Amino acid sequence: MTGGRTLVAGVGNIFLGDDGFGVETVRRLVLAGVPDGVDVVDVGVRGVHLAYQLLDGYGTVVLVDAASRGGAPGTVYLIEAQAGPVEPSGPAALDGHRMGPDAVLALLATLSASTGGVPPERVLVVGCEPASLEEGIGLSAPVTAGVEQAVRLIRRVVSGEAVGDEAIGDEGQAAGVEPSDRKAPSC
Repeated sequence: MTGGRTLVAGVGNIFLGDDGFGVETVRRLVLAGVPDGVDVVDVGVRGVHLAYQLLDGYGTVVLVDAASRGGAPGTVYLIEAQAGPVEPSGPAALDGHRMGPDAVLALLATLSASTGGVPPERVLVVGCEPASLEEGIGLSAPVTAGVEQAVRLIRRVVSGEAVGDEAIGDEGQAAGVEPSDRKAPSC
């Protein structure tokens, strides 16, 4: 694990079913407890706020969000991401309520240059394969099970036991995953 403080940020919209995964995971993580030097925040859909917070001198940032990568619903992923330019997946627009981790990370270089802030040394994403992103409050059964797996995984990450690019299925077994060809998942 790199030096400095660690930020764990839950991202997502609780009104879109399984997109609330990140928010619920950080809520449960706080209840489980984290070591000193680890800040846990629920940023929800406040992407611009998150982008600025990432410049506060954190050594490691763990973004927690729903992540569609083609696995079975509820599969939890640990993805090594990199801050910096990301190929846009659509028209560039700064919409504070629709900025996923990929857009936030793409902003870091620009914000760092204009504010003098320091981007994180390392960015990880703990994602969960959603079953449904339809309007509605509440997680599907597989994603609810994934929350507990994600909490355990994040606790391993912040203690330095987990390193990156793995998937955890419904039996809790880790399996290697090819790194994404993008720098951050589209969530």
